[in-house]
Amino acid sequence: MTMTELDVVTFGEAMALFVAETPGDLASVENFTRRMAGCETNVAVGLARLGLRVGWVSRLGCDPFGRFIRATLAAEGVDCSHVTDDPTRPTGMMFKGKTLDGSDPAIHYCRKGAAASQLNVAEYDPAYFGGARLLHATGVAAALSPANLEFALHAMTQMARLGRKVSYDPNLRPSLWPSRDVMVERINHMAAQAHWVLPGLNEGLILTGYERPRDIAAFYLDRGVELVVVKLGADGAYFRTATQDGIVPGVRVEKVIDTVGAGDGFAAGLISGLLEGESIEEAVMRGNRVGAFAIQVIGDMDGLPTRMQLGVPELV
Repeated sequence: MTMTELDVVTFGEAMALFVAETPGDLASVENFTRRMAGCETNVAVGLARLGLRVGWVSRLGCDPFGRFIRATLAAEGVDCSHVTDDPTRPTGMMFKGKTLDGSDPAIHYCRKGAAASQLNVAEYDPAYFGGARLLHATGVAAALSPANLEFALHAMTQMARLGRKVSYDPNLRPSLWPSRDVMVERINHMAAQAHWVLPGLNEGLILTGYERPRDIAAFYLDRGVELVVVKLGADGAYFRTATQDGIVPGVRVEKVIDTVGAGDGFAAGLISGLLEGESIEEAVMRGNRVGAFAIQVIGDMDGLPTRMQLGVPELV
């Protein structure tokens, strides 16, 4: 892939996901279905299904799960030419329970010391990243190790200097950080390097101390961010720039099956809409709609729609 072929580049961790086939304590579940997990790869797949050209950068173990992830992303049309095979560290895994009422499922991770945690600045290819229109980053990748944090900050600042857009989803994982205070300081520092910041309402409270979406957005606008979109769950999303703001209603669904991956679907919808020239309101609505697709199936990325399913015209 040449350096002019990407719309979006992202980076981070992907894991083999094993989803319980029956509800109950994970210790008692006998059968699991294998899938792929990772917030950045969820966004990448969501964007690829919507017709955008996407690249993902990371490290994978030289093991069956690493091969599975490569094959899965290749089948989705995500470029993995800058993914490193690590012969000394494994690919991460996670196990997810099954719920019947739409509540958050139990999750157990096996990711410590995995290959993805060793991604470092030496693997940053300025031509590959600089050839993309936008970089999408999250707080998860930066939380995995000091090397990952350095890579994330380097990628974000370099892309901004080139005049490329940078979107950022805080995607808080408190258990991965040394402390809550460290998490808040580092996440907010990263957010200030981005053009578009996409916190959830509860994340915004933790990160800024404010409860109202308007105040959460103002916190980041004061730090140089161009657009803040605060995700409100079933109530939709609130957006604010220096000159406009508003609430875009959520999309009601008959039955919520699995909420994991909804925020990643929202990010894919929003980013694709903005890159295609939609208004902010239209792009936020697309994000809401993609998120609604995501929560109606089991699996982090299985419900992400194509352009046809979403009902938007094909790209030319």
